[in-house]
Amino acid sequence: MRLLLVEDDARIARFVAKGLREQAYAVDIAGTGDVALYQAEINTYDLIILDVMIPGRDGLEVCRTLRKSGLRTPILMLTARDGVDDRIKGLDQGADDYLTKPFEFGELLARLRALLRRSGELRPPQITVADLVIDTAAQTAARGGRKISLTTKEFALLEYLARNTGRVIGRAEIAEHVWDETFDPFSNLIEVYVNRLRGKIDSGSGPHLIHTRRGAGYFFGRADDGQVKADSRESSGARSKAGAPNAAGRKNHV
Repeated sequence: MRLLLVEDDARIARFVAKGLREQAYAVDIAGTGDVALYQAEINTYDLIILDVMIPGRDGLEVCRTLRKSGLRTPILMLTARDGVDDRIKGLDQGADDYLTKPFEFGELLARLRALLRRSGELRPPQITVADLVIDTAAQTAARGGRKISLTTKEFALLEYLARNTGRVIGRAEIAEHVWDETFDPFSNLIEVYVNRLRGKIDSGSGPHLIHTRRGAGYFFGRADDGQVKADSRESSGARSKAGAPNAAGRKNHV
């Protein structure tokens, strides 16, 4: 999932973003209300973490503006103000939840999971596709009882593919939800990570789950037609050519 963190305190922003990325979230950071509104306009986010006390337009005005624009993305407001009236103001402007500073990082994660569950899309904590079982809370995956070792970014990509089982997902959509704003659209990083996952997920005797639809994107699930199978075999032949990111795949993508 891709999040927008709106926080003007650089130290807090770095700490929270680091923790979220370690939990397989892609995170963009905005330090002012105007930057937050711009980011929300040009990018697609699954959730916004919005501090109330930010320079320029404060969090309340940003939240109100986003809701007036029709944005329905869940918003979690952060503030050092712990008065009931302050919480009511935030919720009345369109926030979905409210967390008072200082807070425990574990509570932040729990509130994010709760908001994502309520966002209109069923997000079960465990995803099963064929004999592949993904535990989103523990960030683990196993196929046919065999545990699969995954990096944080590999897990994030696998989870997104699995949550969209049965439909073709384009490269741009994957970049929007699995990578942050530093992603280079001209790199082959997505192809590299998809091929890494193929090597780990589809290396056994079970049916292949990751397929390429030429000119369209990727399909996750059992192959239902010969074209998908043919595309999958064709793309698997390129694995050895994409074993590691090239120069375009900078370290901050991993």
